[in-house]
Amino acid sequence: MLNVKSLPSAEEVALAKLCSQELSAVLEANGEVQELSVVGKDGESHQLKLPASAVQLMIEVLTQLGQGNSVNITPIHAELTTQEAADMLNMSRPTLIKILDQGDIPYTRTGNRRKIEFAQVMKYKQDIEAKRLAALDELTDLDQELGLGY
Repeated sequence: MLNVKSLPSAEEVALAKLCSQELSAVLEANGEVQELSVVGKDGESHQLKLPASAVQLMIEVLTQLGQGNSVNITPIHAELTTQEAADMLNMSRPTLIKILDQGDIPYTRTGNRRKIEFAQVMKYKQDIEAKRLAALDELTDLDQELGLGY
């Protein structure tokens, strides 16, 4: 798991933005394999064949860095600690423990440690986001019915 805690510098933001735009411009939309030429420290050019998905991931990382954001890359099958999962869900660890104990997110135990699959955390995050949007839609409809002007 790649976990960078610091925000990019102004120079990194500018370079990432430029690189994201350049890479997006040359990406073949249909290709499964992308060929890139990279110049090494020795000055020699090296031809690389990358899966299109890897190039798209690089573009997304560069786009986020270009917007001044820090980026974390987590493998789909990774198991997270309760603190890592709580951080991803933007909640306290005790709150997450309550959610785990209620059975809302499946987890495994190794000794006294709980481990949560990344995919389960993302599923829960999507579920609560869908519930929030549904509640907002309901409130909007209610506002319209009551003529509150929203």
